[in-house]
Amino acid sequence: MAKSLVLAEKPSVGRELARVLGCKRGGEGYLEGDRYVVTWALGHLVTLADPDVYEKKWEKWDMEDLPMLPQNMKLVVIPQTGKQFRVVQSLMKRGDVSELIIATDAGREGELVARWIMAKAGWKKPTKRLWISSQTDRAIKEGFAKLRPASEYDNLVRSAQARSEADWLVGLNVTRALTCRHNAQLSAGRVQTPTLALIVQREREIRNFVPKDFWGVRLKAGGFTATWRDKNNNARTFDKALAEKVAAACQNGEAVLTQVRKMRRMTPPPAAYDLTELQRDANKKFAYSAKETLNLMQSLYEQHKLLTYPRTDSRYISDDVVPTLPERLKAVMVDQYKPFAQEIMRNRPLKTKYLVNNAKVTDHHAIIPTEESPDLWQLSGPERNIYDLVVRRFLAVLMPPQEYEEVELTLTVAGHTFTAKGKIIKTMGWRAVYDKSYSLDEDEEDTQSLPPVTQGQKLKVSSVQVTNGKTPPPPRYTEATLLTAMEHPQAQVEDKNLRKILEETSGLGTPATRADIIEKLFSAFYIERRGKELVPTSKGMQLVELAPADLRSAALTAQWEDRLARIAKGQERDTKFVEEMRTYATKLVAAVKASDAKYTHDNQTRKTCPDCGKFLLLVKGKRGEMLVCPDRECGYRKSVTQVTNARCPNCFKKMELRGEGENQMFACVCGYREKLSAFKERKESAGAGKRDVAKFMQNQKEEKPINTGMADALAKWLESQKK
Repeated sequence: MAKSLVLAEKPSVGRELARVLGCKRGGEGYLEGDRYVVTWALGHLVTLADPDVYEKKWEKWDMEDLPMLPQNMKLVVIPQTGKQFRVVQSLMKRGDVSELIIATDAGREGELVARWIMAKAGWKKPTKRLWISSQTDRAIKEGFAKLRPASEYDNLVRSAQARSEADWLVGLNVTRALTCRHNAQLSAGRVQTPTLALIVQREREIRNFVPKDFWGVRLKAGGFTATWRDKNNNARTFDKALAEKVAAACQNGEAVLTQVRKMRRMTPPPAAYDLTELQRDANKKFAYSAKETLNLMQSLYEQHKLLTYPRTDSRYISDDVVPTLPERLKAVMVDQYKPFAQEIMRNRPLKTKYLVNNAKVTDHHAIIPTEESPDLWQLSGPERNIYDLVVRRFLAVLMPPQEYEEVELTLTVAGHTFTAKGKIIKTMGWRAVYDKSYSLDEDEEDTQSLPPVTQGQKLKVSSVQVTNGKTPPPPRYTEATLLTAMEHPQAQVEDKNLRKILEETSGLGTPATRADIIEKLFSAFYIERRGKELVPTSKGMQLVELAPADLRSAALTAQWEDRLARIAKGQERDTKFVEEMRTYATKLVAAVKASDAKYTHDNQTRKTCPDCGKFLLLVKGKRGEMLVCPDRECGYRKSVTQVTNARCPNCFKKMELRGEGENQMFACVCGYREKLSAFKERKESAGAGKRDVAKFMQNQKEEKPINTGMADALAKWLESQKK
């Protein structure tokens, strides 16, 4: 009997598909049933070949050999996952396998994963496509009942391959040119570099900022506070004497209510989550990094099957999803969500005005709960937090707007104008879903309670105060605000047409890749974290100056995404785009060669590398300080301090682990010190066994060493540049 081979992107997804399809017989790297054989990739099993595969001389990093412009890009099997590729290839060659069903992630890069495996394995038989947005049993069954011809996605994979080849040509050539030119581990890319440029530009604005003193006047009358406004309606002045003059004139005076305005207002619910918005809120509320949030979402999507496909840039659902909403609401009728879900179900028909918009749904709809009812106790704390965010947003968007009465008062005191604002909630609407622990941006309004007043009423001024402040510098980026800037980088671009393209596309990177891009900036020591703030290092600030000007702006991504979208729609040939990228890479390399800019290691120590003898650099990684060799071919690194999860017994802050061997010691900013040996004894005496302490220490091991083979490092870098 002929069988269908199903190719998933990950083992976890493959096993779930196999379970639903009744494939119970296990093999090495696959599961088999009567009708289907299910196998899987491990992410990418096949990738573009490294430079030395094309030319032996490209094995050595030499400026004279640049640019590298292979005419026909080659695919190679990734060595680390070669075993699984051979499993997939052998299954494709089985005589009883008559067709292939692509079940990798439903998107541009997921399509590329499958097509590259097919190309390298030599697949020639019929192919179909499974395209689903959630991993529930029902979604899988419905998807297999509505398989599409794989040919419908041929243009999508052409777009993905063109993106990948262009990133190879531009990224690897510029990275090698910068590294050879300045003898330092430097890299550049069309998304990484403009993202770094955003952080560097903000840092320059902060360093160049000169604060100015400003003053205002506030008074109390009739039990509420009012703020002085000048003739231009400004609440602050840079003239101290003017503020003092206004305050003196109003002291012990009489306020006349010259205007009382009452307006009925409505605040509609926010749109449902896409990945970037979810990453923003998770960073604000729980301080999760973008990468952490994506990993938690993948677990809730694949393992627990409670949420829909995470890598989406849409905040709406389409009409065809509406019939499933009652089941999704029944699924979340648990815990604190139950009364809200019941209220929504009682008020039928469902209010989908703020959730449904066919025109704004791309490959996947917004992130919403599936029809699976959760066992909340099975979720880890972080998984529970992310699930909570999504469910509350899902319930909120199906509830009515909040209604309130906004009251604005205008007072005149001694010829000067003051205003006060308050609001009276009429119906909570969707805000009832959010308790006081949720701070929403809209909550920043002044909501003081105002007494009943009438126009023309006179009030005694009880106190007057001159207020003083300084103009603040622009805030540093956090991961939350950086994600917003990456999603909307239009301010970087002057050309109106390119700005429009950036507005219509996903901006810098995609929801799926932005987390990896930020992680890359950390791992390359271009940025460091201070609390929640992201601060560029000297290396990062210098790189932005050294990189070609084209790569610093989001304009390049706008141009690429516009053309890649045209390729995906069949409106442009991918070969033409790639050929132009060859010319472009040549231009960028020439610019680096001609540059007279210098790179300086200003974090150099007097300690020498034990492997090559060069002076080591002191850098701050995500988990502490490290000594790193500047030689790209050496790659030596050594941990100096590690930020651990061990809490100080005095102030309960996280402590650093310093030193080596028997001299290792925990240190806290409050001054507390404790030897590692004493820490272990204290933990064991407090009830934690040796196994618990050993597990803790294992989790604190220093980060993996830098690859000594730069080809491997660049392969990882190229992977992080996926769009």
